[in-house]
Amino acid sequence: MRLCLPERVIEFPRRPLVMGIVNVNDDSFSGDGTLDFDQAIAQARGQVEAGADMIDVGAESARTNRSAVPMAEEVRRFFGFLDRWDEVWQGMEPRDQCQVWPPILSANTWRSEVVEQILPSGKIEVLNDMGGLPNDRNARLCASHGSSLLLMHSVGEPKVPHFQQKWDDVMSEMERFFEEKIRFAVDAGLRSDALILDPGIDFAKQRADNLTVFSELERLQRFGRPVLVPLSRKTVIGEVLGISDPSERDAGTVACVSACMVRGAQIFRVHDVHAAWQTVKTLTAVLSNRV
Repeated sequence: MRLCLPERVIEFPRRPLVMGIVNVNDDSFSGDGTLDFDQAIAQARGQVEAGADMIDVGAESARTNRSAVPMAEEVRRFFGFLDRWDEVWQGMEPRDQCQVWPPILSANTWRSEVVEQILPSGKIEVLNDMGGLPNDRNARLCASHGSSLLLMHSVGEPKVPHFQQKWDDVMSEMERFFEEKIRFAVDAGLRSDALILDPGIDFAKQRADNLTVFSELERLQRFGRPVLVPLSRKTVIGEVLGISDPSERDAGTVACVSACMVRGAQIFRVHDVHAAWQTVKTLTAVLSNRV
């Protein structure tokens, strides 16, 4: 399996990729967002030093109890980071021989009007679109710039709560969703090997749904695409552990990384890169029976 990026290819199987999170906003659910570009660059640099293969930068929170950031402001925040992206990794050495180098930059946004302004920067290799691809604009933009597209499973509009969503069989519905969206993206001109799948933990899903996704994740292997699991500090972990503070959920996050890795996940989006890197490196050694 291959993941085609604008100017390079990531070959699987390999050790799963660790994606660090940088929130250039002031309303991140985990409390680690910042509007200070110096601090955002320092956060990203620290994550790369800890072993991150990818950095996912976002300029507005996905929280549904916050209004959307004006598009012009979202673009301004992105470019404040993008213009200094090379500072994140230049002068640094990879943590080990398996770390993707230089790290992959992912932009977390769903509005096509923002995407069409930031992709021409030439620095974004992955578009992390939580919008569920309601139309083909983002797929066409990614195709025209050679970027990979991350498809997230959800329903309805982003930034709108879907607490009442019920699924008779969440995994069957997810398989149907990805069949449709992969075909939709390919019809828009995007290569199938430029797609990443995201089961959308906590998005339009309740506790039981999320736990089902974790336990049956291997069903998504049928698509032959890398599966990214954005599980860091999620509500479902807090519900299981009885912990309301997201920053206290990192041990539960590590447990979910392990569970999803043995079920075939290839990418993990996390806040605590150091813990996730240690987890995937150790479990890779265990599963391959070598140190």
